[in-house]
Amino acid sequence: MASEADTRANYIDPALKAAHWQPINIIREYYFTDGRKLAGGARGRRCFVDYLLYKDNRYLAVVEAKKDSEHPTKGLQQAIDYATKLHVRFVYSSNGKETYEFDLESGKGEYIEFYPTPDELENRYAGITTNIGQQLRNIPFHLEGAMQPRYYQELAVHAATDAIGQGKTRVLMTLATGTGKTFIAFQIIHKLFQSRWNKEEPGSRRPRILFLADRNILADQAINTFNPYEKDIIKINGEEVRKRNGIVPTNAHIFFAIYQAIAEREDIEGYYKAYPKDFFDLIMIDECHRGSANEKGSWRNILNHFGGAVHVGLTATPKREANVDTYDYFKSPVFEYSLKEGINDGFLTPYRVKRVRTNLDELVLTKDDKVIEGESEQDIYQVEDYDKKIVVDDRTELVAKTILDNINTLDKTIIFCENQNHALTMRDMINKHKKVIDPHYCVRITSDEGKIGRELLEKFQDNDKDIPTIITSSQMLTTGVDARNVRNVVLDRTVGSMVEFKQIIGRGTRVFDGKDYFTIIDFRGATNKFYDKDWDGEPEAPEPGGTGEPTPPPYNPEPPEGGDGPKPEPKEPKPKLKVKLGKHRELKVIDVETRYIDENGKPLTIQEFVELLITQLPGLFKSVDELRQIWSDPDERETLLSKLVEAGFDKEQLGALRRMFEAEDCDIFDLLAFLAFEQPMATRKTRADNVRGNNAFFNQYKQENAKQFLHFVLNRYEKTGSTELSRERLPALIELSGLGTTKDASNAFGGKPVHLLAAFKQLQQQLYYVN
Repeated sequence: MASEADTRANYIDPALKAAHWQPINIIREYYFTDGRKLAGGARGRRCFVDYLLYKDNRYLAVVEAKKDSEHPTKGLQQAIDYATKLHVRFVYSSNGKETYEFDLESGKGEYIEFYPTPDELENRYAGITTNIGQQLRNIPFHLEGAMQPRYYQELAVHAATDAIGQGKTRVLMTLATGTGKTFIAFQIIHKLFQSRWNKEEPGSRRPRILFLADRNILADQAINTFNPYEKDIIKINGEEVRKRNGIVPTNAHIFFAIYQAIAEREDIEGYYKAYPKDFFDLIMIDECHRGSANEKGSWRNILNHFGGAVHVGLTATPKREANVDTYDYFKSPVFEYSLKEGINDGFLTPYRVKRVRTNLDELVLTKDDKVIEGESEQDIYQVEDYDKKIVVDDRTELVAKTILDNINTLDKTIIFCENQNHALTMRDMINKHKKVIDPHYCVRITSDEGKIGRELLEKFQDNDKDIPTIITSSQMLTTGVDARNVRNVVLDRTVGSMVEFKQIIGRGTRVFDGKDYFTIIDFRGATNKFYDKDWDGEPEAPEPGGTGEPTPPPYNPEPPEGGDGPKPEPKEPKPKLKVKLGKHRELKVIDVETRYIDENGKPLTIQEFVELLITQLPGLFKSVDELRQIWSDPDERETLLSKLVEAGFDKEQLGALRRMFEAEDCDIFDLLAFLAFEQPMATRKTRADNVRGNNAFFNQYKQENAKQFLHFVLNRYEKTGSTELSRERLPALIELSGLGTTKDASNAFGGKPVHLLAAFKQLQQQLYYVN
């Protein structure tokens, strides 16, 4: 029977050649995602297409090949899904005998006799790219070493340069935190720079570009990315202006600045006014949702001054009520890439949620509680009142101890607190109960720390350093901090907007070797926003004529020298009430609920998690006998466990299910049989005792040390579980049992390793087949 490879070689390749497709215009077996991160360093299925047809740096079509015995459109839907991800309009599905063409723009398809030629297919995209846009597409990416752009980064760059080529003056790109927005910005500017594009006369001179950020740490990270253009870069700040005797720098092509350093301040004219209005050809605005487009914001004055330039905005936040003005200013994004896409593609790290509840989440003060400061103004204090209306250091201490109990000692962790004082108290409580001696194990990093805080943050971001391990903050670390090895994001603060929530979650999503997921530990119910319809949903369309202006962010200008820290955080009012709880009051955690996340980014309730597992099981085994056959063979068992991981159920989650069903003394086999077929569960001890009583099984082995070894394995199984029964554990079991070397063990079972392995497998068959 002919295979898909035969279809490609015997039918599709000749047909494409007949349509004048050259090898240079065809990418075969194009893999474009990494596959979702799974437990144990595994990856889910990568997305790939059999053929990707392209010309002049544009993807034109996807071709899906099927066996000649299969229907020609059998794989059409998957190919359409992949074409949508690749922004490709045309899909072809063929079994060699028949070829079906589908147009994603019209939503219609038909069978065709011949493939269109490259020119014919390219002409169908007419009008999308102008001459300038095509020139920009044709300029290669600036790549060093083995670096290659991810598929969405390439698409984002082309979408932006196409828009600039079309003469659009306001361009917006929305990409999730951690997906490389600065890399994309660099490639756009690189193409503009190399093509000598400018607003006046493209090709006549290189452009002057202003890269605007709202925090120095973001600007400095961007400058590092732009290192290949080091000689053409300058940063506008007070220090630079002072060096020039009060004159702003103009002798560069790429200028970096933070809003606060160039905006107007009290009694000081803004540096931006020293530049002619037409000085810059393009303004690149990082984290543009943070207020730059707001008509009432101080930052907007800068954009208005350079209103004739092209403004390119970068944001991680799709349109929501809180930042509607961003979309009114820029209109619809030219490119979008969501957090959900990034996780499912394997370019971002998945997460799980631990929702922690304490018996102080609802507090009624009693006569035993001591008021240290202020007066009580309400009968009941809710969890959202802590550190705003009421300060209870006893609660912060309970939270700190719970955090330490729920993280690995050297896992990089960010704790988001209600305000700067709360961050100080949290740091002190962590340090009170930590087990690590280093004084910098837990530090507070807020704008108050200045240079010391920045140095500690740099060390925290260094993946080769373990210290600092835990940092506490309030606002400073919600955006732009590139720390790839963050394993825990702790929320002990109220999160007001979806914009802010997405930014905070983004602190943990960056990919790092050995990081299969990160954990969100939530003490305030902030993760309920995962259930909001706006969480990672489709961005809303701009509403004509709407203003929807949010309150602009507090404007706190940096001193003329520009400083090095982020904009200062607003000083919170002094809490009205501070209380020391009575010595007889019990402080405890009443629940730690672990919620796992589905492929759409929604945390699953326990019931939903079980229901999802049950729906997956029929595809893995059809009966309890088939499950028993699989589970009693160590190799087949590992294959099944791998399939469960791919389906989203790793060993840790299965262990959580055992605890849920009070089956911690049972085998995972019994849990699966119970969930799939309602079979009664037996404990590991019961299974082991049944085998121990089977003298006929043991008597087949003549040497006493062979029998002792099998009893040793049974004891290990009873204590630990089926992990002790894997083939990889056999050498360790031999050593632990005192039997000697693998050769010694083989001698005990008849002299050959194959006999040892056979006995090891027969023991497992006894465990799962003997009633």
